[in-house]
Amino acid sequence: MSARTQHPYENLTPERVLDALASVGLQGDGRLMALSSYENRVYQVGLEEGQAQGAMVVIKFYRPDRWSDAQIEEEHALAAELVAAEVPMIAPLRLKGQTLARYEGFAFSVSPWRGGRRPELEDADVLEWIGRFLARIHQVGRRRPFVHRPALDIASFGRASRSLLLEGDHLPLDVASSWQAACDEALQVAGALWQQSGVTQALRLHGDCHPGNILWTPAGADGAGPHFVDLDDARTGPAIQDLWMLLAGERAQRQWQLSALLEGYEQMGELDRRELRLIEVLRTLRLIHYSAWLAQRWHDPIFPINFPWFGSRDYWQGQVDLLIEQTEAMQEPALVA
Repeated sequence: MSARTQHPYENLTPERVLDALASVGLQGDGRLMALSSYENRVYQVGLEEGQAQGAMVVIKFYRPDRWSDAQIEEEHALAAELVAAEVPMIAPLRLKGQTLARYEGFAFSVSPWRGGRRPELEDADVLEWIGRFLARIHQVGRRRPFVHRPALDIASFGRASRSLLLEGDHLPLDVASSWQAACDEALQVAGALWQQSGVTQALRLHGDCHPGNILWTPAGADGAGPHFVDLDDARTGPAIQDLWMLLAGERAQRQWQLSALLEGYEQMGELDRRELRLIEVLRTLRLIHYSAWLAQRWHDPIFPINFPWFGSRDYWQGQVDLLIEQTEAMQEPALVA
């Protein structure tokens, strides 16, 4: 079966997007812009004048068969809890009594549109501000567990991803054995370090808190500061998962960024410092999981267009080299702050 006939998003025409919006009582004015999203399909839509939601909303169509309705509703419930706690999270609107709607086979939600730019992670004040709100997100996340959403751990992000890639015959034959050896060693080191860290507490996380999921409004503007978006990858896991993706550069730079984040974080809450030992472990798991994610989504026509290098020998040899580097990085002394 071809990729075209396999994938349901081919039926998500602009007309269907507007009809889905109308099905929950919102009338689009014809302005429609696709936003950057590979996992789902997300559109910024202009509304006709006089609607309570304002001039613009964002409609998100969930990838079929990825999350169950119960898992999506847990995401929405966490977003609503955060808003109630005055954390600047962009949460789905409740329309016709619900936040999750369906139209012609698609599950979707509608959120307010919010402007902003990526945060300046070279600014200590910005990092401290983000750190305070991450602590507040985690305060809410600790109140109760997820029931339906999975955990982020060695099994789910590491071993399951490894199995999917090897069993699905996604690797070139001349690189497969070296990738498997590098992956196995990385997972062995990661598992040992996780166990040695003694970290046992897990909480509801944002899960994918990279700079692209934080909208920054400069000081002096209405609603200044960070606004968090996209809980699509919310899972249960260690708190440090929501901090480490904001660290970049050489070790000294990452050390400085971590110190600034924790300066803000620990004004509002406490981080178990043992979790710092998991930063490179979590980076390694994300590296393996990313390859598995690309492999799982390859039947979606947008993936071969945007990731044409995936599956090449050069890609997989690069992954071997990265896994070897990460195995070494995991065994270096942890960052301190």
